[in-house]
Amino acid sequence: MSNATPVRAAGEVLTHRQTLTVMVGLMLGMFLSSLDQTIVSTSIYTIANDLDGLSLQAWATTAYLITSTVTTPLYGKLSDIFGRRPLYLAAILIFLAGSLYAGSVHSMTELAIARGIQGMGAGGLLALALTIIGDIVALKDRAKYQGYFMSVFGVSSVLGPVVGGAFAGSANILGFDGWRWVFFINLPIGLAALAVVFFYLHLPAKHVKQKIDYWGAAAITLAIVPLLLVAEQGRSWGWTSGNAWICYGLGVIGIIAFLLVERRAGDYALIPLRLFRNITFGLSSLLNFIIGIGMFGAIAMLPMYLQLVKGLTPTEAGLMMITFTVGILFGSITAGRTISASGVFRIFPILGTGILTAAAIVMGLSLGVDTGLWVPGLIAVFFGMGLGFCMQPLTLAMQVSVPPKDMGVGTSTAAFFRSMGGAVGTAVFISMLFSLAADKIASGMKDAMGSADYLKVLKDPAVAADPANAKLYDFFKNGATNDSLNDTSWLHHANPALTRPILEGFAQSIDTVMLTAAALTGLAFLITFALPNKKLTDPKAAAKESVSAH
Repeated sequence: MSNATPVRAAGEVLTHRQTLTVMVGLMLGMFLSSLDQTIVSTSIYTIANDLDGLSLQAWATTAYLITSTVTTPLYGKLSDIFGRRPLYLAAILIFLAGSLYAGSVHSMTELAIARGIQGMGAGGLLALALTIIGDIVALKDRAKYQGYFMSVFGVSSVLGPVVGGAFAGSANILGFDGWRWVFFINLPIGLAALAVVFFYLHLPAKHVKQKIDYWGAAAITLAIVPLLLVAEQGRSWGWTSGNAWICYGLGVIGIIAFLLVERRAGDYALIPLRLFRNITFGLSSLLNFIIGIGMFGAIAMLPMYLQLVKGLTPTEAGLMMITFTVGILFGSITAGRTISASGVFRIFPILGTGILTAAAIVMGLSLGVDTGLWVPGLIAVFFGMGLGFCMQPLTLAMQVSVPPKDMGVGTSTAAFFRSMGGAVGTAVFISMLFSLAADKIASGMKDAMGSADYLKVLKDPAVAADPANAKLYDFFKNGATNDSLNDTSWLHHANPALTRPILEGFAQSIDTVMLTAAALTGLAFLITFALPNKKLTDPKAAAKESVSAH
């Protein structure tokens, strides 16, 4: 029996109390990485105006997205070779350095570089937190703990816009511009996470003699960077522009090169292709990607509806999304506790994708200009619940479908595919929203011009002379184009009778986008039935039994 000890060593290092302490540190790290995906969204206009770089603002978001996505599988693989603790500590330090730099910048170019450094750290914070829990907690309890992590992910994603809006709205906090605290707030939280992990996380030292797959890392970078670039910038470039086609071409070359390099690398590959032969791993990866597209697109659309159609401020829209957090908490914790008790996981992705699809359909059919705020609030609960039912069980399924030595790769691959899906979904759906809106608003205005009542208000000298309507009349002159829809800050101050066709155009466009998201999550729903209907078993426990038998 003593032979079994090394197999269990990683699980026996920490007492229950130490495990909880380490979990706090890991949760703080995860909180930071997911908070920073969304915290800049509501403050970016203020930041860009202050730094005189409005035209460069998209790069601040794109840089973070690219570096965090590219580094996720790298952290997974390197942690399997060198151990989790040094990689996790390095990730926090890189993230803190990026945050300090981002809060101190004097130009948008500098901010884009600083966000890129932040992203390099963030790539490790999410994936390694879940991997470390896989190392220190037995499977029967892991689902429960990881459920809490997914809740933190949901809460921070929603809190981001609220916190970012609040900081950006303050002119000065402790002698610094308010928006700089969007980045400085990371420093005390990150230092606390660093201290907890440094003092309390003591995993056995690890250094597996293995080559590092540099060619795989280069190929995945070549594949992802152009595709994320075109996803983020495609709307301003034009999806069929020369720049876009160059990105598509480079992306395809990168994907082909990555597959060839990984096949040749075999076991030391960044993401070993043999893992995809396991049906649970392969299908869970695909589901993470599709659900990422559908759900992140939807998460982007609800705040859009609340701000564009209902006239809420970014902070108010963020607070309304708290109902989404309630759903995620319920879904993640329910799924985690049930899987911990029974080992049965397949029912949750089926239920989750079914709920996501139903919520997207209801949203696509019910959101209009006059819809009460309680409707999107209630829909958000079900979105969150569907998401909680999917993310946690699929990550767990990928962890236990790989050998213990590949735990880092298994977990980071789940985060990687979800992140890629989210980037594609958000970019494509927002682009789709604005191109649909341009057409729908144009046809709505045309119909309105045929109404005597509408024309009476339009030609009223008092309405035309009101300064609040100045930009609205400019809009009438220029027509509904992608450019004219870029700034809608005047929309809810102008005459409500005249803005009605514009609001209806936005509402109809959001409905169409949501029905498209429903088709995607519906496809994921059908794929979930192909998941093997078996209980999750702990590979570590199986290894222990085989060692004991000998």
